[in-house]
Amino acid sequence: MKKKSPIHILILILSLLFIQFSYSQNGISISKRSPSGKVRCSSVEYEKYLKIINPNRATKEEFENWIGPKIIEQKNNQYIKKTAATVITIPLVIHIIHNGDAIGVDENITDAQALSQITVLNQDFRRQLGTPGFNSNLVGADVEIEFCMAQRKPDGTATNGIDRVKRSTAQYATMNKTENMKAATQWDPTKYFNIWTVYFSDNKSTEQFGTLGYAQFPSTSGLVGIDTNGGAANTDGVVIDYRNFGTSDIADGPYSLGYDKGRTATHEIGHCFGLVHIWGDGNGNPDTGNTDCSATDYCADTPQAGYEHYECGTFDTCKTKPGRDMNENYMDYTEDACMNVFTLNQKERITAVMNNSPRRKELKTSNACTAPLATDKYNYINEIYLYPNPSKNVLNISVLQSELPNRFIIYSSIGQEIENRSIQTNDDLIINTSSYSKGFYLIKIIKENATKTLQFIKE
Repeated sequence: MKKKSPIHILILILSLLFIQFSYSQNGISISKRSPSGKVRCSSVEYEKYLKIINPNRATKEEFENWIGPKIIEQKNNQYIKKTAATVITIPLVIHIIHNGDAIGVDENITDAQALSQITVLNQDFRRQLGTPGFNSNLVGADVEIEFCMAQRKPDGTATNGIDRVKRSTAQYATMNKTENMKAATQWDPTKYFNIWTVYFSDNKSTEQFGTLGYAQFPSTSGLVGIDTNGGAANTDGVVIDYRNFGTSDIADGPYSLGYDKGRTATHEIGHCFGLVHIWGDGNGNPDTGNTDCSATDYCADTPQAGYEHYECGTFDTCKTKPGRDMNENYMDYTEDACMNVFTLNQKERITAVMNNSPRRKELKTSNACTAPLATDKYNYINEIYLYPNPSKNVLNISVLQSELPNRFIIYSSIGQEIENRSIQTNDDLIINTSSYSKGFYLIKIIKENATKTLQFIKE
């Protein structure tokens, strides 16, 4: 028999991976299914896929070796804790991937359904009182992260943060197809947090039936021998099936039963910010009752769980460990209505990632949630001029369009405010300068969020 070369062996191994393993995360087995057949999360499998295609990507252990000291540094630095602004605002873009259906039909979900998800995220990450995101748990945390819809595109033009993309197919049943789509449609991940809503295959033969979503874990920095970006920068973000995005409490939509309150996105974004499943992704199995109480999620205030949970209730799968299972935690597999807790230790991990991890830390200074000045406002403001200039007794503001500015403010040459007037009629565009002293002045003309400052001379 002819001896196979190392490259042939590698090809064979990869082929077996993609034949034997499921899509959802990289061609690694998807065995964590709910009783209804749903795959709650495929982020662990996806991380293995990324490691296959990019061997330089940090392992779980390497990531923990990196983030651990960061968390300790945060705890010890009392000055930063007391003085730094703590609430982080993250701009989102939602790429709605569809095959040409009308808006509101199948995977081309409505704006209302998409925007309802942002409401849920803010309720959950801010532990908002009076909402489903509030809890009275003693270790429950306000993560102090808020989300806003992007208001400007990468080219600087206006957007509502929803990017509808027609693709040749709206069904994603293989990892390569999904990853190629992400890379082709992603907005700059240092300025936008990217979310894609897609139609995951319903075909059981793909072993990807019922997948709700998956996320890309954060990259590390400063690790010896590890690529700074960890690779896969052009696929960074979260992918969620359109039937599990948004909440039926706010907007109508084609939701999956039990996963219609927006917690799939909360869970997956938790992964993007460095959180691990509360059972530590051990080898326990709820179907057989076998527990694994040795794995960890690196958070001391989430009691050890022997395996994942798919329903509400009270459970204690690791009786030799303190505390019952926290199946109401967003990082378990329970249905949406069961979830309402991020813990203080989980917040510490998220904060460390947001302060140190590539692409995450840049999001804090993004201007993507600031609306650009509309082109028509630019044109309008640029068509304003003054006459006569120099002026003796009267200065006129000339507006070439019929729409009036909102207000003008006049300043002296040393910055003192001389006059501040609301413009209600054309008569307000005529300024009596007879009482002004001779000299140089500035006038700021305001139209909504646009301004233009001109100078004039009083003779």
